[in-house]
Amino acid sequence: MNTLIAIVGRPNVGKSTLFNRVTRSRAALVDDQPGITRDRLYASVEWEGKAFTLVDTGGFDDSEEEPLIEGVRTQVVKAIEEADRILFMVDGRDGRMPLDEKIADLLRRSRKKVFLGVNKADGPEHQHLTSDFYSLGFDRVYPVSSAHGYGVADLLDAMTEGLEAHATEEAPGNFTKVAIVGRPNVGKSSLINRILGSERLLVSELPGTTRDSVDIRFELKGTDYIFIDTAGIRRKGRVKEKIEKFSVIKALQSLDRCHVAVVLIDASEGVTDQDAHICGYAFERGRGVILAVNKWDLVHKDPEMKKRLIDTLDRQMSFLSFAPQLRISALTGEKVKTLFGKIDLVHGQLFRRVDTNIVNKALADMVQKNPPPKLGRGRIKFFYATQTGVMPPSFALFVNRPDLVHFTYERYLLNQFREKLDLTAVPIRLKFRKK
Repeated sequence: MNTLIAIVGRPNVGKSTLFNRVTRSRAALVDDQPGITRDRLYASVEWEGKAFTLVDTGGFDDSEEEPLIEGVRTQVVKAIEEADRILFMVDGRDGRMPLDEKIADLLRRSRKKVFLGVNKADGPEHQHLTSDFYSLGFDRVYPVSSAHGYGVADLLDAMTEGLEAHATEEAPGNFTKVAIVGRPNVGKSSLINRILGSERLLVSELPGTTRDSVDIRFELKGTDYIFIDTAGIRRKGRVKEKIEKFSVIKALQSLDRCHVAVVLIDASEGVTDQDAHICGYAFERGRGVILAVNKWDLVHKDPEMKKRLIDTLDRQMSFLSFAPQLRISALTGEKVKTLFGKIDLVHGQLFRRVDTNIVNKALADMVQKNPPPKLGRGRIKFFYATQTGVMPPSFALFVNRPDLVHFTYERYLLNQFREKLDLTAVPIRLKFRKK
């Protein structure tokens, strides 16, 4: 593991802006509204040949106005405990605040190496802004501008001093990337915490707790996974706040980055149209989909409710009839371990390549079993087929009249390809081309 450097400070002092600048990304949501960041965000960084992991944290606040503030504080304290070095950020324009002094006291007791970054010093003419903060008791005080980059190079030089030079740790290409998606408050963060066996993510009964999309690495029995926790996806008409719009955009972007989407459905609320829309987003992108009905512990003793839920799920998700289904409980841990078997199954089929000879034999058997319908005096003729891609498995079928292949016959071919090529748990794509 690379050296961990955690950024801590009051809300809205520019931590996430600096995180994005140093990591050269837009991984952290940024807004003028305080308290945007809630979970810990990690990113690998290389500076002058020295690699480290930068950790963004939520604003440390001691007020009781924000209902999630206690959980955010807990996340910050955990980040401080696991960090090797700490970047303590303050707002130079605001001056020294009582909460800065409380955080400074907490950091001194941690006995970690602390670097004090005085933000919003946009140039040499603002060097004087640092003088008010020496009384906090830290020798390393650096004027910086998260927004414009002034002083950031000097700060990085200081924070990486003494680190060994080596390449940045990159995620290998064989990671299985799994996005946990669903409506607000269906238990996405709770599921990941259950998998990890720790309170890695902030969990609350309030919907919309998660705002950023958080990547978390996990290894089980020699297989490496990246789990992506996402914000709840509500109907467009119900998304009013700007920050929630950005959160939903990042959640949808996580579907572009993942291999497998685990769509969580709340058993206590039943299957909704929005659940089907979310599945549709994943299906359109060609991702593998696992339908996981969470909070099963709330309904499993009610046979009538169970039957109604299963019937609705089959009806609403008929376009995903191939997708594996699970009944789980993130709260009790019921069936959570079986999720990995389904993920491995779907991931393996998503990237399966089938020899052209096998594809053509399968096509010949399908056509012989159920020939395409006649069209006037002629008939559609299939010449040969070949696989053209993976994720999802895609096949080109060469035919004399591609425009005349009826959707019902295409559906027949899709189902037959799944069965004969052992692609029963993933979407597949067929493209009809003229020879």
